[in-house]
Amino acid sequence: MKDGKCGVHCVAWWLLWVGGINWGLVGLFDWNLVEVIFGSWGWLVRLIYILVGLSALVLLFSKKCNKCKA
Repeated sequence: MKDGKCGVHCVAWWLLWVGGINWGLVGLFDWNLVEVIFGSWGWLVRLIYILVGLSALVLLFSKKCNKCKA
């Protein structure tokens, strides 16, 4: 990790996968996996959505990381 960003990129990359799969399931089947798993903790569902959105911004506005392929 030369610039310290690889960990952030990897986490952001995986959160985008989670978000993409979740929205695909919502669009195809009207089934929200995040709410199914964490529905009783509304604050946690909201936090996951916020983290997915921040991950998109991190990857959109940062340089490409070669270590984690994100």
